[in-house]
Order: sequence, then structure tokens, then C-alpha cells
Amino acid sequence: MESWSYTLYRSIWIALDLVFPPACGGCGKIGSRWCETCQSTLQILKGDLCEICGLPTGQSEVCNDCRSDRPHFRALRAWAVFEDPVQTALHKLKYRREIALGDALAFHMADFVRDLKWPVEMVIPMPLGKHRLRERGYNQVGMIARPLAMALKLRYAPNELMRRKETRSQVGLTKRERKENVSDAFQAGPGVREKVVLVMDDVSTTGSTLSSSAKALYESGAKDVYALTVARALPHHGLRRA
Repeated sequence: MESWSYTLYRSIWIALDLVFPPACGGCGKIGSRWCETCQSTLQILKGDLCEICGLPTGQSEVCNDCRSDRPHFRALRAWAVFEDPVQTALHKLKYRREIALGDALAFHMADFVRDLKWPVEMVIPMPLGKHRLRERGYNQVGMIARPLAMALKLRYAPNELMRRKETRSQVGLTKRERKENVSDAFQAGPGVREKVVLVMDDVSTTGSTLSSSAKALYESGAKDVYALTVARALPHHGLRRA
């Protein structure tokens, strides 16, 4: 059963949809923020995945990369493969201020996260640097993470993780460069102590940013850290796709 806060939150967006008919974030079709066609064509990332990083392995086991350089999070999972229609939707949410897509995507992600059966207690969105937050005016990850937390009846704690240094964009960087770029970039608050945390981002490629944030959460006393993204850029897509 949904919480009253989530029911109210969704009702507000649904009411706005009646007044201002929305266009689908994936294909642009008028009538809904995320249409049934886009949902049906979405490539859900499932099957035999690495137990830790969540990349396809062909068999259920830990991949070679995680064996040689294990990330700090316990496990990372992504809802879908980073390609259209979700790629277009995330681009609109991030760069075109179509913030209503946050609720639409969270609604469809909720069952996927429930099925993971992770014992998480709070949800924390990946924080933006101060410059990017001023430039954009909102955290696009938070627009998804907040309604998702409400749907799952979990505490939403955006202030328990912050960036303590500005980092350059990860676009175009190699795996090693990405890891170095976000090394010690985060600081967690005292509220994560003895909590099982779900840290969330929009897209993951190598998982370096999520791993660095998990490290900060553990250093502040988190009991365990799981990582979740809306989409995952698979290796054969190339790092520049993310």
C-alpha cells in the first residue's frame, strides 16, 4: 500500500497533466509523460549480471574487474540500458528542465527496486557540485530519487551526502581517469551512521562516482551501501555515450 505522501505527490502531477497535457519524455507522443510504447520498448537490464557491479556477465558471478578492483558499494543495479527511449528522457530531465519526468520514471522503477529486496533504510541522490547546481537550478537525480523513496516508504536524505570538491565532467574520460577525477570527492553526514543506504544516480558507466560516494558513506559510519541508477551505459556503447 502506498504512503499518503506519495499518493498526494502523484495526485498533484496527475492533476497538472489534466490541465497541461504532457508529451512523452521518450517519443514525444501527447497524452502521458512516459507512454506505454516507450515502457514496452525499454531494455530492462536483467539476466546474468555481476553480483557487484551489475554488468552482464553471461553467468551469475563476480566479474573480473570487480575481482581485481572491487567497488566500495555492496551492489550496483540499473533499471535499463542507456539507450532510447530512456536516454532521451534523461536528457530532457537534465538539460531541458522537464522535471515532471522524474515522477514518471520513479513510478515505473518502483517495482524493479522492490524486487531487488535490498534492506535499505534511506535514499540519497548523487549531489551536484555547487557550480552545476546554481547553473541548472535543481538536481535531476533528486527529481527521481524523492518520489522513488516515497513510493518505497523510505527516508529521503539529500543532505547526508555532499561534494567537497568540484570535479570535471566524466564525459570522455577513461575508466582510470574517471576514478581519479572523483577520488575523495564526497563527504557524508552523521545521519548515515548505522544505516543501510541506497545512493542513486541517473546514469552509470564505470561506477566510479558511485563507488567514491559509497566510500564516503562508509567512512561516516554507514552500515551498508547499495547503488542504483536509472540507466547503465554498457561497455560496447563506448564511454562517450554517457
